[in-house]
Amino acid sequence: MRRTGALALLGLTLVTTACAAPRTTTPAPLAEPAPRTVTPVPVTTSTPPPAPPCAVTTGACVSLAQRLAWLVRDGQVVRGPVQAGFGPPDQATPAGSFHVVWKDREHRSSVYGTDMPNSVFFAAGGIAFHAGPLDAPSHGCVHLTDADSAAFFAGLNVGDAVQVL
Repeated sequence: MRRTGALALLGLTLVTTACAAPRTTTPAPLAEPAPRTVTPVPVTTSTPPPAPPCAVTTGACVSLAQRLAWLVRDGQVVRGPVQAGFGPPDQATPAGSFHVVWKDREHRSSVYGTDMPNSVFFAAGGIAFHAGPLDAPSHGCVHLTDADSAAFFAGLNVGDAVQVL
């Protein structure tokens, strides 16, 4: 033990240790971490849209049975499948392989006196893709919505293949 300065005059001894004195207070408890919430990854159960049943690589494909149409360019579907309307049995939309013959954006039928917006003619007798109600029969044409008929009009060129199955 050693004596230091003023303490030595009083006859007192200062004792020091290498360790600090024990704490007399308890440290505050650590905060609990916030519970983690895990967001589940959504599982999709929808099936992919049906592929066109035709062999067309540039042009249009129509499925009478499915009531669908596709616009195809360089082997890739660029629009579709889209809903389509057709003629009734006595004025059926013809099945077969065709080519686009001509186009008229604001065509009016001279036979039926009806407007046929975005007409793309592909079969004899004035058969065409055009805007028309999907729930009303055509006279053998392929009815498409306004937006779809505009896309088919823009996407099909004279000479492009059209297959109707």
